[in-house]
Amino acid sequence: MADIVKVVALSLIEGITEFLPISSTGHLVVGAAILQFDVMGAVFEVFIQFGAAVAVVVYYRRTLLSHLSTLQSEPDIRRFWMLIILALIPAAVVGFIFDEHIVTLLFSPTVVAGSLIIGGVAFLLVERSSRFRRPTAEDVAQLTQVTTKQAIIVGMVQVLALVPGMSRSGATIVGGMLAGMNRRIATEFSFFLAIPMLGGATLYKLATSLASLPQDALALLLLGAALSGIVAWFTIDWLLKFVSRHSFVVFGYYRIVVGLVILAGAATGLIS
Repeated sequence: MADIVKVVALSLIEGITEFLPISSTGHLVVGAAILQFDVMGAVFEVFIQFGAAVAVVVYYRRTLLSHLSTLQSEPDIRRFWMLIILALIPAAVVGFIFDEHIVTLLFSPTVVAGSLIIGGVAFLLVERSSRFRRPTAEDVAQLTQVTTKQAIIVGMVQVLALVPGMSRSGATIVGGMLAGMNRRIATEFSFFLAIPMLGGATLYKLATSLASLPQDALALLLLGAALSGIVAWFTIDWLLKFVSRHSFVVFGYYRIVVGLVILAGAATGLIS
């Protein structure tokens, strides 16, 4: 029962934070440390992220079905998904090669705190730039207008998100904005990129760790994925409405404050 309560808590954290630019992995690392939940380690964290990936599929189901039905007849749609694959490659390759080292060396509250603060400062710098205060003629205003160069920039920046606390959505959104996308398009591109990224990471982790999981782990994994997916759906809807009217400054300040709190907790032994 204690494990179920912890799974519910961590799944809610995942669902809320996966698509907000505040690092779901970072919050999960700290949450697991506070709750002293390490039954399945990184496997649990990756698996409940799969629920968030499913939430994107459900949220964009009409768009995805439309893309599927016109994939052969619409060059722009084919090109868009080729760019998604292109943006996926850098982080997928680096993550595959250095997966064990990342988990061993970087999954700690101190690293999370530092990454949150650095990412928060980056958001503030980007949003304070006059470049993003008003739309320009060069801005990409539709997903099918994303260029190869922009997809490569997003993909390269996404590699930074392998560091816990940096945030996959945060890195890809900032990368997209720096490359010329407006806030909403950068956010939506991040959502679509999450489908193969989170889905692939889940399948890889399961394939390499399934044999070592406790017998009752699968039920907890499914519970966590379901809860995180439901909450993530509402988060996606809220964030798209938010970015239509507001900047990401509030997330920058949030990251810095939470990072400092985590550092204080680690220094006092409250978070280990």
